[in-house]
Amino acid sequence: MTSQYMLGIDTGGTYTDAVLFHETEGVMAKAKSLTTRHDLAVGIAGAVHAVLEQAAAPVSAISLVSLSTTLATNALVEGQGGRAGLVMVGFGPEDLKRDGLAEALGNDPVIFVPGGHDVHGNETMLDLSVLDAALPELAKNVSSFAVAGYFAVRNPSHEIRVRERIREISHLPVTCSHELSSKLGGPRRALTTLLNARLVSMIDRLVGACEDFLIDHGIDAPMMVVRGDGALIAASEAKVRPIETILSGPAASLVGAQYLTGLDNGVVSDIGGTTTDVAVLENGRPRLDAEGAVVGGYRTMVEAVAMRTYGLGGDSEVHVNDRGLTASFRLGPRRLLPLSLAAALHGDAILSVLERQKRSPHVGRHDGRFAVRTGVPDHLASGLQAGEQALFTRIGKVPVALEDLLTTTPQKATLDRLVARGLVHLCGITPSDAMHVLGRQAQWNAEAARLGLELAMRIKDGSARPIAASAEELAEKIVARLTRQSGEVILAACLAEDGAEIDPSKSNAVDRALKRAEGIVRFAVALDRPLIGLGASAPVYYPAIADLLGAESAIPADADVANAIGAVVGQVRAAASVFVTMPEEGIYIVNGAGGSVRLLDEAESFALARARASEAALAQARQNGAEDPVVNLLEDIAAPEIEGQRKLVEARFIATASGRPRIAHH
Repeated sequence: MTSQYMLGIDTGGTYTDAVLFHETEGVMAKAKSLTTRHDLAVGIAGAVHAVLEQAAAPVSAISLVSLSTTLATNALVEGQGGRAGLVMVGFGPEDLKRDGLAEALGNDPVIFVPGGHDVHGNETMLDLSVLDAALPELAKNVSSFAVAGYFAVRNPSHEIRVRERIREISHLPVTCSHELSSKLGGPRRALTTLLNARLVSMIDRLVGACEDFLIDHGIDAPMMVVRGDGALIAASEAKVRPIETILSGPAASLVGAQYLTGLDNGVVSDIGGTTTDVAVLENGRPRLDAEGAVVGGYRTMVEAVAMRTYGLGGDSEVHVNDRGLTASFRLGPRRLLPLSLAAALHGDAILSVLERQKRSPHVGRHDGRFAVRTGVPDHLASGLQAGEQALFTRIGKVPVALEDLLTTTPQKATLDRLVARGLVHLCGITPSDAMHVLGRQAQWNAEAARLGLELAMRIKDGSARPIAASAEELAEKIVARLTRQSGEVILAACLAEDGAEIDPSKSNAVDRALKRAEGIVRFAVALDRPLIGLGASAPVYYPAIADLLGAESAIPADADVANAIGAVVGQVRAAASVFVTMPEEGIYIVNGAGGSVRLLDEAESFALARARASEAALAQARQNGAEDPVVNLLEDIAAPEIEGQRKLVEARFIATASGRPRIAHH
């Protein structure tokens, strides 16, 4: 029996979870450890050691290790990631205006290289002189590169040549758009590739930390990572295509939710420290987003669960609007390091400052706020401006109070940029602190949470009254805001799935329904299926949220580690697309899964396309870690009759290979 143990690991923004799972016995042991961003292996080690100790299992009993993570999702939601250089082959500056590419690019550099292909794979001459001139200097200011070529999905040769040149000169990671998607739509493919490039160093560190831990502890088993559609891929592939791990954590939680509850239909809402992820479970499977995953406001080409991710979690920043006659609250989208957690890690460095600020008769602008380095490697801080570097130098491994750090108003914007780069954490009050004050959570330092809320409750509203009479009252208001905001995002996700264009946060009718307002006309709103609450804090938040939404609450016993469970019960899947077009009568061009081939017979070209797609999908599935993959082939042939004659526009052959991951046989 022990030879079939599987180790599931989920690295979230706040916690790293681990489960030891057996295919017939289920969850044998589970544990949590704080995610340690400066060295992810520390958090992984803490959780894994705990489950092995609980189960009294030897490391030789582990036959498979599988990892799910919210780090890539969180990075995109919070606008973080490394600085990347974008190389556009055959595109012009006007193409940046499409699909949000310019907005996503921000201040990162872009180079336009002449070249590219047409829809049939025929090339325009490639000229690398612009790239050669810019590369030596550019390589010093970015951590990775993204390459997107015009019609590269039909002929990737120019992307490959550009990739080789960049690697030769810069020795930095390079992502090509054809490696990520076979769909047309150059700017969106470029956007997806850019985001992938930004995530490379982060996911490489995570996977590397996990691999190092396994080696150091003698765990000799294949390692998998959960993809955004819930499928598994080999860790080596995740390092190259980290964008595919966006929504990895949420996808794993859906797979885990279905396994844990046995429910085929439900609304799954997973609350973490940084985000709330909402998706619909239908007929035992998660709905997939046919258009591609939307994360952080960007529509990517990554096939993933139809999951909506919102910047709302237990560690969300609490914003107080004190301009009205009564104060109002808003949470997120940025994650803060909760004061209770910061004090648990750094003790007196937090508590002494909070006590000093509380003794002051004046309310300080930055009361209860600190900054601390996230601890990422120094090379990820490349390309900082002089002001950013000066401020970054003053922030260390121990939190420093913002009142001591910020001496001029512009420095606040500078600090925000360091936070967005993932170099610095802000510490402040969060819903997690409110829960500590109310006694509903107790894992960190409740004294720091109380001091933080006592400082915040001194803020005065528009009628010159403090926003709360006690720390408990303020805590209740923050938790009530989280309940209401959670209800709104769950409704927003479900209404979008129904095709209804209603924003619950702005609808008077929804507001009346949620408040259960009295009136001649009574409004009501309810879900048609159970609300499955997941996450470590699900039991303390979701009963009230389900009640607000008129839904049955389903919180499984292992809701706190659903992601880690989902990581080990999934399958490996890989897809490959091959196209056949007819540029002129009697000429057939086969593109995809290899170089372009020109044939004179339709049946022969279709047979080649089928064989190519099947072979490529099987090869990719094996590379992704499948043991004995089986292939399924879909054909989409557009061949209308024009003036009585059949005219082939395009034939698409999509092969999908799937199977369980390889396991070690000790």
